[in-house]
Amino acid sequence: MTLHPDLRMPDPDELDTLTPEDLAARLNGLSGTLGERLGIELLSASRERLIARMPVEGNRQPAGRLHGGASLALAEELASIGTWLNLDVRRQVGVGVDVSGTHVRGVTDGYVTAEATLAYRGRTVMVWTVEVRNERGRTTTLARCTCNVVTHGGE
Repeated sequence: MTLHPDLRMPDPDELDTLTPEDLAARLNGLSGTLGERLGIELLSASRERLIARMPVEGNRQPAGRLHGGASLALAEELASIGTWLNLDVRRQVGVGVDVSGTHVRGVTDGYVTAEATLAYRGRTVMVWTVEVRNERGRTTTLARCTCNVVTHGGE
């Protein structure tokens, strides 16, 4: 498995020395990724909770609302990164294998903010719940994402 060349994941010991905001800033801006195309910006990241925002502009469906697929991609992005934070990425990575969501409110402009919380942590699987909210703090999507832990050979 080839990891992104700009990925600067901390090793497990270093992770404990970073604030959630510093860790988030370190993980932003991987060129050529879906997260970059969607405009996802991590605001805070820890082993059990991540927060990010994403613009509605550029992520709309033809009806003018935020595309549900963009909301689910945001949820999977946070779950995958959160899973990685619970692993030693020199040997393992997390990959999303199931994502589902219920879109309860449309959004037509501004930003949405997502909060992912670790619901289950096992050796080979992690499950995350993700709530996406509009700028008024109202829930727009409730999602769940399952990630498998994959061992790789490293570089």
